[in-house]
Amino acid sequence: MKTILILYGGCSSEYGVSLQSAQAVLEHLNPQRWQALPVHITRTGQWTYEGLPCALRLDRGRAALLLADGRELPFDGAFPVLHGKNGEDGTLQGLLEMAGVPVIGCGTLSSALCMDKDRAHKLAALAGVRVPRGKVFTGDGAPAELETCARELGFPLFVKPVRSGSSFGISRVTRAVELAEAVSAAFDHDREVLLEEAVPGFEVGCAVLGDPPALTVGAVDEIELSGGFFDFDEKYSLKTSAIHCPARIPPEKAREIQEAAKTVYTALDCRGFARADFFLTPAGEVVFNEVNTIPGFTAHSRYPSMMKAIGLDFTALLDRLIELGVGE
Repeated sequence: MKTILILYGGCSSEYGVSLQSAQAVLEHLNPQRWQALPVHITRTGQWTYEGLPCALRLDRGRAALLLADGRELPFDGAFPVLHGKNGEDGTLQGLLEMAGVPVIGCGTLSSALCMDKDRAHKLAALAGVRVPRGKVFTGDGAPAELETCARELGFPLFVKPVRSGSSFGISRVTRAVELAEAVSAAFDHDREVLLEEAVPGFEVGCAVLGDPPALTVGAVDEIELSGGFFDFDEKYSLKTSAIHCPARIPPEKAREIQEAAKTVYTALDCRGFARADFFLTPAGEVVFNEVNTIPGFTAHSRYPSMMKAIGLDFTALLDRLIELGVGE
């Protein structure tokens, strides 16, 4: 039996979501195959195991958790179940890889790239997938330049932090008078801000599993909104929205989205698992939005639901993910 370090919590705005995901992972982990070593990372960055302070042993090839009482707990691989910055953005993956720890999921490069909306879009475009029009601004961007860009993109448009998760700091702007406040809110979450066209249509997503070229794709899902956009509250409450899995689209369009998901997944150097999100326009065009390298992982989250729709239940899915990272 192999021991898997489950890392959860973290110093990000998505701390609470990580707790829910980790609880679901621990509940559905196959106890006949894997022993869990759950480590809670607090909002301020302290690592704890069963209430004791702990740290990762950094000697390469000697993966172990060092406890404050002097014990060392060896493990075979690490499963980061953290969302957003300091968990999903490559920082934690880099620490683990430096220590020679097998990582379950995407590595340092792909995690960093997928967190960066601007650079992810550029690489997806080079791979032949359509992306939204947009422009990046830093903190010294002049208001006049922002206004000019907004007029060129047209209203409504979106203002987004370049690196953030769960729609934190994202605003839908319908009038020029709203622009300054939206930009300020986005800068609260990152040092770069993206002004992006509002793509007509609705959002669809596709779960991808595996290491290229051997990829498995889940059923495509669809987000039905009654208004606004799929912000943090809607993602985790579904007050006025609904998720349809499979999506209510023609089979040939679902296959096109699945192929686009595999293309983007490969272009961004993803490994293990990730969820690729797109817009489907009224004209039937598939437009890339983003890749989540550690998507929500409760039993009812989108990624497990997409895989369940093709016959892979949560426990079997976790088995596949861990096997990809540490072997059988």
